[in-house]
Order: sequence, then C-alpha cells, then structure tokens
Amino acid sequence: MSLPFDLPPSNPAERLRARAAAARPAGRFEPYARAPEHDGWDIPEEEHVLRTQVSVERPSRVISRNSSPDVPFDRSLNPYRGCEHGCIYCFARPSHGYLGLSAGLDFETRLIARPEAPRVLEAELRKPGYSVAPLAIGTNTDPYQPIERKMGVMRGVLEVLHAHGHPVSIVTRGAAILRDLDLLGAMAGQGLAQVGISVTTLDAGLAREMEPRAPSPPTRIRMIRELSRAGIPVRVMAAPMIPGLTDHELEAILTEARRAGAKAASMIPVRLPHEVAPLFADWMERHRPGLAEKVLGRIRDMRGGKLNDPRFGNRMKGEGEMAELLRQRFALSCKRLGFARSLPELDCTQFHLPPRKGDQLELF
Repeated sequence: MSLPFDLPPSNPAERLRARAAAARPAGRFEPYARAPEHDGWDIPEEEHVLRTQVSVERPSRVISRNSSPDVPFDRSLNPYRGCEHGCIYCFARPSHGYLGLSAGLDFETRLIARPEAPRVLEAELRKPGYSVAPLAIGTNTDPYQPIERKMGVMRGVLEVLHAHGHPVSIVTRGAAILRDLDLLGAMAGQGLAQVGISVTTLDAGLAREMEPRAPSPPTRIRMIRELSRAGIPVRVMAAPMIPGLTDHELEAILTEARRAGAKAASMIPVRLPHEVAPLFADWMERHRPGLAEKVLGRIRDMRGGKLNDPRFGNRMKGEGEMAELLRQRFALSCKRLGFARSLPELDCTQFHLPPRKGDQLELF
C-alpha cells in the first residue's frame, strides 16, 4: 500500500526508544519543512538515543474557556504541553504546532511544564466575579504523564482545588494518579472529584507499540480498581476505538472495567485531525502493514470519506453503518453490565475562598 502522505524521513543519527512517531513533519502553520540530507562524506554519524526534554512555561492564566457543543465542560486546565505517553492517534498532537514544534516526535519528546500553575490557578479563583463550575483536567494532554512524578504540578493544582472546595473532573491513563488517592478520595467524599480512565486495548503488545510510554492495559484496570476502592467515581473511556484494529475489544474492555469498579462508560471512534492523519498512517505502515489499508478505509467509512470530520456533532461519534453498529454494541454492553449513563454531578455549592496568611478576619 502506498501512503497518501509524504512524511520527511527520520534523522538516522537519532535512535528512537519507545516512541510511536518516527518523524517530525512540519506543523500546519510553518512556511518551511526540514528533512535530513546526507552531506556526501562517508563518515558515519554518531548515534544517540532521543531523550525527553522539558522546558518551563510561566503562564499568566491557566484556566482555558471553551464553548464547544461536543464537550460537557466550559473550562479546563493543562499542567503540561506535549505528552510523553506518545500515543500515535492522539488528537492533541496538532496543538504543538502553536509552539512552532512538530506534532510528531516533538510532541512526545519536547515537553513544556507549567510549575506555576497552582499559584496562577489560585489567583484566578480569587478574582472578583469568578463563577464556579467543574474544572476539566486532562482534556488535551495527560496531567499524569511520566514527568508528573518529578514535577508535581498536578498535585499542586489538586491542593488548590481541595482548599477552595472546587469540583474537578480528571481524564488520564497515567498511573501517577494513584499517588494522589488521599486528595482525590477526600474530594470525592465531598462530591468534588471524579476520574475518567482511558483504556484503548487489552492487548499489551499492541499498546506497547501504539502508546509506548503509557501504562499497560492491566495497570489501567488496576487504576480503576484502586480509585474505585478509594471511593472515587470512575468512568472507563473506551477511546479511541479504532475500526479494524481495536474495535473488536469493545465488549471485553467494558467488562474488565466494570469488574474493576467503573460506574460509567463512554466510547469515541478514533479521529485524526490535521497532522495526526499522516502520522497514524505511517505508524500503521510500519507496525501493521497488512492491516493499514483496511483500517484507514474503515476510518474513512466513519468519517464521510476522509480520515477526519471536524464538524461539531459528528467528530465525537462518526457516521455511517460502522459507526452506528459501534454505538449499538456500546449501548447493549452498557445495559448488560449495568453502567450508569454518566457519573453523579459534581457539587458546586462548596466553593469558598480560604483565608490566607495576613488576611484581615471578619468581626462578625
């Protein structure tokens, strides 16, 4: 199969270890593209393992607002830009283009941490006129990716939210969330926290290739179990479902998650916006060449003949017979397993501004 995309070749001097992408295609905002070129000298270049680099950003605000009809929240926060999990299908990859970086290897290896996020968040919550609503975290990149164990940005954010009685909804596949069971358990006991765990496949070999630095499928099921035991409402996210590659596992994923204690479930067919489409097609050709044509064809069947359909109302569910069959299978499994349609609503009535050192106390 010949790919319908032209990706630049990878740098032969870079040895890739546990990376899903193999190239650095230029972002859609870049006027020029780069590609390695042999200099004509028969001198072998010294190979080096491509390491993760972390830069620091000091933002003036961290709460992002949105009005998309496709998501159930109007505000979100991201402690990091880029994600070392490196999931090849990740719809957030093109966001690296806003930084002048590639959605390919740069997204996985050139990360931006926001260590000032807790302080900035507290300042935003204290602004006059702030109106409370659940804050979504992990909607773009994973707040519990590997560097969180060292940086601790997410832990600081949770401490601020807990102190203010502010509700939070977290989406992750990172095992570092288990470190925060104390905070999340306390918040969940007050109706202030819920978690969504993404499980794409139960096939450990496929997961290792497709999501090279994310926790293994058994670890994610264990995360659901431990979060549930701590009293934290958990939703399993069978997302993305990739037709012809992982969709046959839908029922098994839901069953395992329910046994582990998940209370609700959701499912989204894969979507491949902008630079993600050629990266995913290249990954299929490298790792599953015999399935590439079949999988890409089925994605097109669900996306109106393209690999992505950005229209509101369609992008999260797809269209056509295959998408409808997937929805029916999901609905039947949820009914059979006793999944709730959604997790309980978070409590927005407990929000308050805790006193700070030096604040003047009220007399009455």
